[in-house]
Amino acid sequence: MAGTYAQYNMSNEQGLLKNIFEANAGFKLLKNKNLWLDAGIFPSHIGFESAIGKDCWNLTRSLLAENSPYYEAGARLSYTTKNEKLYLALLYLNGWQRIQKRSGNQSPAIGTQLTYKSNSKFTFNWSTYVGNDVPDNVSQYRIFNNFYTQLQVTENIGLTAGFDIGFQQIKNDANAFHNWHSPVLIVQFKPTEKIRIAARGEYYSDENGVIVATGTSNGFQTIGYSLNFDYVVSDNVLWRIEGRSLHSIDPIFIQHKKISRENYAITSSLAIGF
Repeated sequence: MAGTYAQYNMSNEQGLLKNIFEANAGFKLLKNKNLWLDAGIFPSHIGFESAIGKDCWNLTRSLLAENSPYYEAGARLSYTTKNEKLYLALLYLNGWQRIQKRSGNQSPAIGTQLTYKSNSKFTFNWSTYVGNDVPDNVSQYRIFNNFYTQLQVTENIGLTAGFDIGFQQIKNDANAFHNWHSPVLIVQFKPTEKIRIAARGEYYSDENGVIVATGTSNGFQTIGYSLNFDYVVSDNVLWRIEGRSLHSIDPIFIQHKKISRENYAITSSLAIGF
C-alpha cells in the first residue's frame, strides 16, 4: 500500500508497517457454529465508511469517520448466528488506530461490535472502544461509542444515520471527563443504473480538543454539507465529483490564504478497482 492514505493515517507506525493495509489470519473454533478467532491487522470495527473510497457513498469521508480509526491491530473473537442476522465481536487491540503499541503503554484496549440485520434493507450497528492511548504514567482512558443505521427505503433511495460519542479522562483527574460527539445523515439516490447522487449533513463537536486540537477558545465545533455525483463508467471504473462546505464557530480553516470560519472544496476522482 502507498499513497496519501498511508502517508497520513500510518504516520505513527514504523518501517514496513506503514505499507500494510490488512494482514490477518483466523480459524473456526467450533465445527457447527460460526465462531471465529482472528489475529492481525484489520479494518476498523468502528463506523460505516472505510479507506476504500469507491465503497463509500460520498467521495470525501465524513468528519465522524476522519476522526475515528480506519484500522486496528490485535485479536478478534466473533460469532454470527445461523440466520446471519446477528453479528457479535469482542476485540483485544493495541490502541486507537495503532498497529504497534505506543511507547510506554502496556494498557489493554477493548472493543466490541454488535450488528443486526433484520433483512437486506435494514442494518443497525453499535461499536465500542475502551482504552488508554497515552503512556501508562499519564493514563487517560477513552470510552467511545459508535452507532449507525442503514435503511434501503426503496430500490433507488438509501439512508445512513450515524452518531459518535466519546469521553476521555482529564489529565490528573480520573473522575472528570471531556467529551465529544458527532451526528451525520446521508441520503443516496440512484436515478439510473449508472448514476448515484448522495447528500450529507454532519456536525462535529469537540470543544476541549480531545480528538481535534485547534488551540481556539471554542475548539472544533463544525457543521458540514456535501453533495456527491457518481457515474459508473464500467463495473470496475467509477468517476466521482463532490462539493463540500464546512462552517466552524472559530476561524480554524485556511481559505484563499486567509484564516476563515468557512471552508469550501470541490473534489473529483476516478476510482479503478481490480
